[in-house]
Amino acid sequence: MFRLCTASAVALAASLTAAHAKTDIQWWHAMGGELGSKLEEIVQGFNESQDEYNVIPSYKGTYPETMTAAIAAFRAEEQPAIVQVFEVGTGTMMAAEGAIVPVHQLMEEQGANFDPSAFLPAVVGYYTDTDDNMLSMPFNSSTPILYYNKDVFEKAGLDPETPPKTWGEMEEFSNKIIESGAASCGFTTGWVSWIQVENFSAWHNQPIGTEQNGFGGPQARLSVNGPAQVKHWENLNRWADEGIFEYGGPVGGDDAPPKFYSQECAMIMNSSASRAGVIANATDFELGYGMLPYYDDVEGAPQNSIIGGATLWVLSGRPDEEYAGAAKFFEYLSSPEVQADWHQFSGYLPITQAAYDLGKEQGYYEENPGSEVGLQQITLNEPTENSKGLRFGNYVQIRGIIDEEFEQMLGGDKDAQGALDSLVERGNTLLEEFEAQSQ
Repeated sequence: MFRLCTASAVALAASLTAAHAKTDIQWWHAMGGELGSKLEEIVQGFNESQDEYNVIPSYKGTYPETMTAAIAAFRAEEQPAIVQVFEVGTGTMMAAEGAIVPVHQLMEEQGANFDPSAFLPAVVGYYTDTDDNMLSMPFNSSTPILYYNKDVFEKAGLDPETPPKTWGEMEEFSNKIIESGAASCGFTTGWVSWIQVENFSAWHNQPIGTEQNGFGGPQARLSVNGPAQVKHWENLNRWADEGIFEYGGPVGGDDAPPKFYSQECAMIMNSSASRAGVIANATDFELGYGMLPYYDDVEGAPQNSIIGGATLWVLSGRPDEEYAGAAKFFEYLSSPEVQADWHQFSGYLPITQAAYDLGKEQGYYEENPGSEVGLQQITLNEPTENSKGLRFGNYVQIRGIIDEEFEQMLGGDKDAQGALDSLVERGNTLLEEFEAQSQ
């Protein structure tokens, strides 16, 4: 009798535990270091805020490594419910037919509290379809801005409170800085592909490619060899020869920030999310911030800059209860308090107007100079077909081609027109391959 009661008690306890067990939701991400720790803190906050779901974050390496791992897991039917994918992987994710659950569909099916109009258009526009339906949930988004050395400006006889607004002023200010001996270089840049091609085009309301920069479908082709882009690359090449501009290297331009921190170069264009790192390294001089420069003879400039970073994609083939939990988690992530905290900690942009407004109410932007520049820049004008973003397949490889052609131009092997023509030709070969694979 005692054994029966014990067995019954164990069974009852097990059934009660099962009834109250949380549903686990796997989230694969690419954020290490302090950002990864903050991400885990956000997840812990969600897990403790309710008793139905348990999000389990797993770091999977770099953005390409995380996306590759998710694709391999999907093929093995071991995929997570949520995966973080960088912006240039958007075209690839969209083409993976049947592999994703669009966020707008997820939120609607789960009856979630979800208002697409609450999100900043310049942030979510990158991740919507041609009918403005959100495909993935923005999480960490940034845009490039200008950082400059106020001390160098002052030594050169420039107003330290007035950054250059146009490319003409960039050249003028750089020459004054070099001639005065305040610094040996005018400016450098991170990410030639992201900043001096993609954002340059959007900022000047110039197309990056056909079919609404790829939003219209996989038949899109590159068109970044137009007059404005050619003129800009010609100038960058000339400025490099004259010592006004110093190249910071391929991909992210890792050699560029040290040139700025050492006061070798007076200005740098880099991610708004680099702000905390720039502040930490620029300890010997006063830091200034500005929007990206533009050519004042290009009609429509300045328009708005576009974002980089990553979003959260929901993968298909998971149990229904996991999707209910994912919807709840996305509600939590996009709440003003969570968004404002993440934005202010990381330097990434808030994804909703409410989070932006909360930061204003808290006095965050007044207390932290430069923290609002990226937001002002992406919201300067309503995005157009040319400035909404881009969506091309095989784009990681295309960015590699951009770097190769830029270096060939700097090396004297090609002029600007030839380098950009080659970039378009080589890039379009990859896009043709992607289109064929998508059919």
